[in-house]
Amino acid sequence: MTGSMNEQDGNPRVSAEGAGSLLLDVAGPVFDQSKQERIWTLAEALKGLPGVLETAPGMNNLMVVFDPLRLDPDVLQTKLLAAWEKAEAGHSRGRLVEIPVIYGGSGGADLEEVAGVKGMMPKELVKLHAAPVYSVAAVGAMPGFVYLSGLDPKLAIPRRAVPRMGVPEGSVIIGGAQAGIMPLTAPSGWHILGHTDFRLFDAFREQPAALRPGDKIRFVPTEVIA
Repeated sequence: MTGSMNEQDGNPRVSAEGAGSLLLDVAGPVFDQSKQERIWTLAEALKGLPGVLETAPGMNNLMVVFDPLRLDPDVLQTKLLAAWEKAEAGHSRGRLVEIPVIYGGSGGADLEEVAGVKGMMPKELVKLHAAPVYSVAAVGAMPGFVYLSGLDPKLAIPRRAVPRMGVPEGSVIIGGAQAGIMPLTAPSGWHILGHTDFRLFDAFREQPAALRPGDKIRFVPTEVIA
């Protein structure tokens, strides 16, 4: 099995990720919402293909886990690329979820620092962060973690040079050009702007992950401590 196309131009590329998975990558220099919607469409379509065990959307990419005893990887690659060309973007059927956030203070340790780097007052940064309706592009990295597209480009910022060893559950964070929320306490190099009591993951719920790809999020500031 071979990959395809230039790695930077956003054309589809397929690579093997072990004996039983393929990664379709369509990412270009910047995140593309239309391509992400096509990824969601493709993920659903491939679930019915014999031999496919799981599809996991990422940010402008899709991991396809399959049984190599039932499905030849070269055949799957051909089907994957053909299905990608047919996949259409469409309006998400996801829900709109409002998430209350306390910005700054002990739960938002980096708010003032990030605001300073951006040449803003903390309340101005909060206004920019809370303005968009974000889209849950992908769920992964840790149980229930959401990669959110829609961050104002003015707030894009490199991740911390030295990650924290324990960013608390509920931390509302930004890193690079993405926003997110910590579903559990874990190491992270993302910047902490605030805190929410909204629970992203609960192993005892019927649906452990509270949010799914295609859902929309609006952050609602309940307090700004700065």
